[in-house]
This record gives sequence, structure tokens and C-alpha cells, in this order.
Amino acid sequence: QVQLVESGGGSVQSGGSLRLSCAASGYTYSDYCMGWFRQAPGKEREGVAAIDSDGVTIYADSVKGRFAISQDNAKNVLYLQMDSLKPEDTAMYYCAADGNLPYARWLLLQEDQYIHWGQGTQVTVSS
Repeated sequence: QVQLVESGGGSVQSGGSLRLSCAASGYTYSDYCMGWFRQAPGKEREGVAAIDSDGVTIYADSVKGRFAISQDNAKNVLYLQMDSLKPEDTAMYYCAADGNLPYARWLLLQEDQYIHWGQGTQVTVSS
């Protein structure tokens, strides 16, 4: 059974940093595409960053240059390093996983691409 458990969220001031972690279990981690999504109150869930099974990454334009996705295949952990945080980054952040490699990289930021989801971790950025 696939399990994804996020951690590392919290409250930080604008300009600060946080590192989110997603501990994965129940499948061969390195064979999967992984993504980070977020959902702010009253808004739809959006893709933030993703990494495919070949290690290729993609970012939403809103976080390029500030966020970095990485993974430790030995520990089955996905990370999201978030720097230069802004109040508009405030949201619940979710980790997602799927065993299918999409035909186009942009699909990695689409929530329909993923079948497995974590419960989320809250990130709050104050101005």
C-alpha cells in the first residue's frame, strides 16, 4: 500500500525558507514520478514542482528560482526546498506519486497525473 507522509511545514516570515519532506513507502520509489502541489483557501490545487523517474524536474513559473525539488532514492524521501518565501506561497502543500511517465513533461504539474497523495502540510508566510 502506497503511503506518502509530508512534514516540514510551518510559519515563516516573508523572505524566509522552509524545507518540506515527503516520506514514501509501499512501492519502488525510483520508478515513480513525484510532485509537490499546493492549495490555498478558495483556490484550486496547483502543481508547484515535479520530478520524473529519470530525475528530470519541472517547476511552476511562480516558484522558479526560489524552490528546488530533490529526492533521496536510498531513503525514499522527496524534498522541496523553498527559499525567498512570499505571502502568496501560503497554502497546504501536498506530495503526490504516480508510476506512469507522462508523454509530456508539463503533465507532471497536473494533478490528474497522480494517483497517490499525502495528507498535506501547512505553510504560512507572513508579511
